[in-house]
Amino acid sequence: MKWIKGLLINVQFFTAIPLPLELPMDSMHLKKAIQTFPLLGILQGALFSTLLWGLTEWSPFSQLAIAFLIWCATILITGGIHLDGWIDASDAYFSFRDIHKRLEIMKDPRTGAFGVLSVLLLLSSRFLFIYEIVKMLQPETYFAISLIPFFSKSVLGGVLLSVPSAKKEGLGALFQAAATFSSLWVYLIYFGFVFLFLIIMKIDFLVLPLILFLVSILGYLFLRRKIVKWFSGITGDLLGASVEGIEWLLWITLWLLHYFVMV
Repeated sequence: MKWIKGLLINVQFFTAIPLPLELPMDSMHLKKAIQTFPLLGILQGALFSTLLWGLTEWSPFSQLAIAFLIWCATILITGGIHLDGWIDASDAYFSFRDIHKRLEIMKDPRTGAFGVLSVLLLLSSRFLFIYEIVKMLQPETYFAISLIPFFSKSVLGGVLLSVPSAKKEGLGALFQAAATFSSLWVYLIYFGFVFLFLIIMKIDFLVLPLILFLVSILGYLFLRRKIVKWFSGITGDLLGASVEGIEWLLWITLWLLHYFVMV
């Protein structure tokens, strides 16, 4: 039951899905929330893949229209919560100020030019990747798309519990106080089940999820090092930016794989 409540906490915090429940926010339930980050990701990914399959098989829409609807879904399902972090983190980083000033900029509710430009680049390039992936769609593509939020939410948990907090208050500090890095052992079970499922389903292109997994690990190692260097530690905004950054990296990886490997 605690695992279910932990997952529901994630739905309330990280999606735009209305969930009119009053859930406990004690350390035990927040720990379960962290341990179920990947489950939230796989649910989101399954939604994107199912929507793509339904539009491709049953709708009269063009590939451009289908890509646009999938692109919209990747934004609307989260309510833009991670994009907000991306914008604030971009404003802070591209100010090229000292760490203390960067943290102050992230707390500023106003959006600067760097934040606007960075989110435009992020979203427009994601649309390009999705559109061309839809044009080159293969059966393995559906499974790969479902894994993108799964891996990004796994990285979210890893960054949250392995990088020190830059401040004592906020969403990041709230979750971080509830668990330690050793709490993420369950992520290995999730990864094992995912790859076992792919083997049982006799997915021919197992190298695809393996490459996405490897890219996610590299992205995690990069974030773990650079967040401390650039900001002295994590904040809620940086966690949101991390999710968006990893998903962008996985989308571009999948796009390139369709061009050079899945041909």
